[in-house]
Amino acid sequence: METDVQVSQLEDALIRQAETLAREQRQNAESARARILKEGADRLKLFTEREALAARVEAERMVRRQVQAAEFRMAAELDRLRWALTEDILSGMQLAFRHLVEDDLRYRELLEGWLASAARALPAGDLIAEVRDQDRPRLEPAWAAMIERAAPGRKVELQSYGSMGEGGIRVLLADRRAQIDQTFEARRSRLADELAREAMEHLFASTPNLGALLHG
Repeated sequence: METDVQVSQLEDALIRQAETLAREQRQNAESARARILKEGADRLKLFTEREALAARVEAERMVRRQVQAAEFRMAAELDRLRWALTEDILSGMQLAFRHLVEDDLRYRELLEGWLASAARALPAGDLIAEVRDQDRPRLEPAWAAMIERAAPGRKVELQSYGSMGEGGIRVLLADRRAQIDQTFEARRSRLADELAREAMEHLFASTPNLGALLHG
């Protein structure tokens, strides 16, 4: 009888121990499950954040590329417009100057003004004034009076530099150490930056002041 009791007590103890072990296993399994779920959620959150960041970076990169492409296109278009407008201004200047050259009185006044400014700018000494072949006969009859007004007290010899060009005058020291070129071609070259500025202003304003370019 005593043996049966001992066996029963042993069985009860084993059952309790098994139940305790089972509870511990369940608790451990639940803790492991919770840990795994949390780690998975954390990894998923991190992955999502990284993906969102990568997507945002890629979107910003695409926007920058599109903005840069748009800027390049706009710059190219502005360059094209600036060039076209500059060409228009040059053509307008050339036409206006040709009309001015055809007017003897206005043309002589213009050349006289350029001669006067050159005489003031160049060092003391005799001068040479060069004009186109076709302009020299037009100036010779009034040359002495022009010199008296434009370069009083200085000797200025009238010469020609050839028949090429639109007109104007080139004034040199007699020893050719210095010169001031007021031919149309030289003035147009010096006014390149001004023409570009005029062209850009023309994009946002009205027509350029050709008179200032010719007589300034």
